[in-house]
Amino acid sequence: MKTKLLISPQELTSLLAEKSLRTAIIDTRSPENYAVAHIPQSINIRDFFTYLLEDSSPAGLKNLQEHFAQIMSKLGIFSGEKIIVYEDAINNGYGQSCRAAFLLKYLGCAQVSILHGGYQAWLAAGLPTTDEVPERESCIFRLRPQAEMIVTTSEMLAGLDNPNIIKLDVRDRNEWQGLSSSPYGTDFCPRKGRIPNAIWIEWHRFMKTDASIPMFRSSAEILEICQSVGITSESTVYVYCFKGSRAANTLIALQEAGINARNYFGSWNEWSRDFTLPIDSNVISNL
Repeated sequence: MKTKLLISPQELTSLLAEKSLRTAIIDTRSPENYAVAHIPQSINIRDFFTYLLEDSSPAGLKNLQEHFAQIMSKLGIFSGEKIIVYEDAINNGYGQSCRAAFLLKYLGCAQVSILHGGYQAWLAAGLPTTDEVPERESCIFRLRPQAEMIVTTSEMLAGLDNPNIIKLDVRDRNEWQGLSSSPYGTDFCPRKGRIPNAIWIEWHRFMKTDASIPMFRSSAEILEICQSVGITSESTVYVYCFKGSRAANTLIALQEAGINARNYFGSWNEWSRDFTLPIDSNVISNL
């Protein structure tokens, strides 16, 4: 049975009530926010958001795999159990719960779900919180990397002039325009601009951000937004942002709408630092 990717607070409470089902809940918020209050039984793993891929070479990906295998083993989370991830709200954490879900599935966890609406949806449903930190016995987290989920830099480079591969930039407006290199500061990366031949849809557009609890738009709405830039259900899309987080958020939306998409996880942080790789550095001002 296929695991449902987006689940509601009510569905999460039902899962927790099933004593026979081994379940782990991962809180991706800051340790400070987690310490104040969190969903009962949840474990804080901030690294799912903060870890930066060194590079998408085999060695860089191996380091990523081993880093998270060590964390999961220490915290007693098995790759074979049901895992639910959440952030504060899906529109204000730069896609951190989606990045966690993406990484967990890449590492080989088959049963991964995201709390749709995040912690704010949990609170809005009037469900309990705690400041207690659960204890789990350490284990061996067995890696089963799903290499096909990640677009490497060499694959992105090979696809630059391929019209059948759509390069989708989902960064914030000022990054796409070439005015800033990252969300961490204008000059955090050495170069500003875009991957050549990329098109742009700002990641926020796939969500209803003006709702009291922001959530993803319907599949029909997502398809309509995509079609406005030439993406259809037949397209192959390579998505990128700064470090694969907003791209992971977008990936969820595209996949829910039936669009074949992959995450260039190294994204602009990796691409812009390699001066042998081409960029479009012209500043876009007419947006």
